[in-house]
Amino acid sequence: MIHQSMANRTRVSEFILLGFPGLDESYDVPVSIGLFLAYIISLFANATVILLIAFSRHLHQPMYKIMVNLAVSDLLFDTITLPKIIAKYWFGAGSIPYCVCLLQLFCVHFLGSFDAYIIMLMALDRYIAICHPLRYACIMTNRTTAILCCFFWIFAGAISAVITILDSTVPICNKNKIKSCFCTNTGLTALSCADVTFVKRLAFGLAMFVLLLPFTFIIFSYIAIIKAICSRDHFENWRKTFYTCATHLLVIGLYFIPRIFVYISNQVQLILEEDLNVLLLCLYTFVPHMANPIIYCLRTKEIRKTIARFFQKIVIKVKNPISVSVIVN
Repeated sequence: MIHQSMANRTRVSEFILLGFPGLDESYDVPVSIGLFLAYIISLFANATVILLIAFSRHLHQPMYKIMVNLAVSDLLFDTITLPKIIAKYWFGAGSIPYCVCLLQLFCVHFLGSFDAYIIMLMALDRYIAICHPLRYACIMTNRTTAILCCFFWIFAGAISAVITILDSTVPICNKNKIKSCFCTNTGLTALSCADVTFVKRLAFGLAMFVLLLPFTFIIFSYIAIIKAICSRDHFENWRKTFYTCATHLLVIGLYFIPRIFVYISNQVQLILEEDLNVLLLCLYTFVPHMANPIIYCLRTKEIRKTIARFFQKIVIKVKNPISVSVIVN
C-alpha cells in the first residue's frame, strides 16, 4: 500500500516479500514445502535440545548452556521469518507492514550476530577442553559462561539496533517489493530513492566485524585443536574427535563463508542473479539452524544417554503401568 506525500512523492507503508522472485509459479509448492519442512525440523530439533538440557540437571554444564543459547537463537530466528514466507506461498499473504518489517530486520540481524559470537564461544569451549583440559573446570565455569552469553546477547542487540535505526532513516518511495524471504538491510536499502552509500558502508563494516572476528578466531582455534589431537600419539578416540571437528567446521563454513561472500558482492556491486542470492540466503541461514542441534548437541554422548534413559522410562511405563503406579505410590 502506498500513500501520496506532500512533496509529490510516495511513501511506502508496507512491503511485499517476493521470496524467489524469478522462480516459475509451478515451483511454488515444492519451495513452500521445503521451507515448511526446514521449519518443522528446526523447531523439533532445537526444542528437543532446549527441553533436554533444561530438565536434565546433569546437563547443566558450560558446554550445554552454550548449546541452549544457540538453540534458542535459531528457534527464534526461524519462527520470526519462516511462517511469514510460507504464508506468502500458501495463502498469498506476502505483505508486511513497514514497522513489522523493521522489527523483523532487527531480529534477523540481532539473532544472526548472536549466532556468530555464540559459535565462537563454543569453539573457545572446545579449545580449552581439548588443549587445556586440566584448566577447563577453572576457566569455563557456569558463572563465566552465563556472563559471556548475556554479554553477547546485549552486544548483538546493540549492533542490530544501530543497523535498524539507520535503515529506518532510509527514504523509500515508489518501490515496495523486497526480493527476499524476509526483511534485511540489503533488501531494504535496495529500494531506496536516495543516496544511501553511508548506510550501506556502515552496515557492511558492522557485518564484517560481526562475521570476520568470530570466523578468524574459530578457524585458529580449530587449527590448534587438530594440531593438539595429532600431536598426541595415545590420544583416546582421536579419530572420532577429528571427525567431530571436521563436521563442526563444515557447518561453520556453511554459516560464515556464503554470508561474507554475499555481503562483499553487494558492496562491490557484483550483480548476482536474484534467485541465486535468495538461495544462498536460505542455505546459510536455515540449513545451519537444522544442523546445529544435531552436529553440536544430539551427537554428544551425554545427550544420547539422556534420550535413551527417557525412552527406557516410557517403554517401562507402557509395559508395566500397574507396577510403575505401585512404585510411585
